[in-house]
Amino acid sequence: MPRRGEVLVAIMNKPIDWTVVHEEHWYRIPVASQARWLKDRWPPEWLAFYQTKAFGGEAFAIRYYAEVRDIRRRYRWQLLPNAPRDDNKSQREYFQIMLSNLHRLPQPIVSRRWRRIVFIPTTWRKFMAAQEINDLFDDSPLEDRLWAEFRRLRIVAERQEWVRVHDRDYALDFAVYCAQGKLAVETDGDTWHSDPERIPLDNLRDNDLETAGWSLLRFNTKQIHEEMESYCVPTVVDKVNKLGGLDEGRDVPRLVSPDNDEGVYQPGLFD
Repeated sequence: MPRRGEVLVAIMNKPIDWTVVHEEHWYRIPVASQARWLKDRWPPEWLAFYQTKAFGGEAFAIRYYAEVRDIRRRYRWQLLPNAPRDDNKSQREYFQIMLSNLHRLPQPIVSRRWRRIVFIPTTWRKFMAAQEINDLFDDSPLEDRLWAEFRRLRIVAERQEWVRVHDRDYALDFAVYCAQGKLAVETDGDTWHSDPERIPLDNLRDNDLETAGWSLLRFNTKQIHEEMESYCVPTVVDKVNKLGGLDEGRDVPRLVSPDNDEGVYQPGLFD
């Protein structure tokens, strides 16, 4: 059975760190980051690297991965003995992840909107089948079900998109960028949202997003499992089209139809 967190996608934003991975075969993750972001997705069996704009033509994609051989706990001064010694930084703790030789994917896993990520823990099956970054997320079967419909209708969305509003950070299940606005689509599991202590937090979240210009749609477990075609898909499509269609950087936004697997495509002037 696939295990959550078999593969960990980590950010690679400095060529000097890439040299360490390539030549010395290790990568470091702050212990504090593991505790905050990964928790029950630890330890990984494989590490993959999402390269940022510092890598030019290979930026905003995953091209390389390696098997995890060992994980050691080290202080920063042990990992970087030649770095300037600073009492605060040098005492920070890291996981030193020892790696095998790098493997290159036959096709890169791309980010269509050049997004920033922190970590993405996923399964080996999802990693090997992924075509884009959003295929990797492994947080919820409800999200996976809705994502499959988005893919079928060619609705371009970003999963687990982080937004900051009034000094508060929120992870959106889906962020859909339209010509005349932004749409957040949330999948509400029954257990999570039956907790009465969540109600004030959900209200604060919804109000913050609304004031920041986000339109919001929520679908519960029953709706996603039993009313996907009759309610969820038409509601999303209707909202996207009322917001002017999908903003894909073309001359003309693209409207979407729930009745056409290929979607309704309006070409730009030079397409």
